[in-house]
Amino acid sequence: MKHFLRMFVQVCLYFYCKCLWRCLKFVVRKLTGQCELQRICYNTKPGAARTMKIEASLKGSKSKRLQTSVSVHPDAIEKTIDDIMELKRINPDINPQLGVSLQACLLQIVGYRNLIAEVEKLRREMYDSENPQHEEMLLKLWKCLKPNSPLKARISKQWCEIGFQGDDPKTDFRGMGLLGLYNLVYFAEWDTEIAQQVLSDSLQPKYSQFSKAEWEKKKLDKAIGYSFAIVGINITDLAYNLLVSGALKTHFYNVAPEAPTLTHFQQTFCYLMHEFHKFWLEEDPLDIMEFNRVREKFHKRLLKQLQNPEMALCPHFAASESLINM
Repeated sequence: MKHFLRMFVQVCLYFYCKCLWRCLKFVVRKLTGQCELQRICYNTKPGAARTMKIEASLKGSKSKRLQTSVSVHPDAIEKTIDDIMELKRINPDINPQLGVSLQACLLQIVGYRNLIAEVEKLRREMYDSENPQHEEMLLKLWKCLKPNSPLKARISKQWCEIGFQGDDPKTDFRGMGLLGLYNLVYFAEWDTEIAQQVLSDSLQPKYSQFSKAEWEKKKLDKAIGYSFAIVGINITDLAYNLLVSGALKTHFYNVAPEAPTLTHFQQTFCYLMHEFHKFWLEEDPLDIMEFNRVREKFHKRLLKQLQNPEMALCPHFAASESLINM
């Protein structure tokens, strides 16, 4: 019986989407004299709310030309807008602002797709210790985080001081490839003060009133601390999944007036690192074994925030000042 009801509901929804909804749009167009794209642009303010409605409208169109407009090359967007105006029989001289609004939306939509491709390419590129550029970036990470402590050797236990698991960080980048390194270097280079503070906090015990002997006696050595670099790679994975799932559209469509770029993604990573650190302190975990629980709770909170079309993850520190005011 349950299976039958489920099938019945699915058939009804299909019928509504394919027939009733199209009929409703036809009636509304006749009454208002405007197509759905016009109504969205004229009645919805710029940002995620407008762009996501435009994207849904284009993807849900019965016209193949409109469906494919969300995946054109950036250089073809202007021509695509002309095609849309022609297909919808809209006079650009009478509706000049519509073309401008549609172009802004398409730049964001197409840019988001291209950003996923760029991020995915970095994620798939493995760290190569024989590549001078990779090695240079890794050494830059150390210099930014530990400017007063020279690295004694490329293979060294010192790497554990910034949160890597062993004496050669290259093995820790296997999950996220170069994307993890790119994000960590960006954070350390552009938000140096914050990154160094987060690193310092991640190494410090919570209960500073205990002596080292008391700390070890009470077995509190794992409390609050976490591996900075490993967590950075883990937060990179979180940001990557938010991007690929489309959850970050709300944020990027609100902060990037045109196409979101890799820099926008890295700025978002900086924000997530900073916010996760604060969240970790607020959660007050007993030990590092609670990391997955805290991360999942943090992830759910982000998803809830990003459901708000007005949401923009605007950090309030150096690397992301350019995000605020867009």
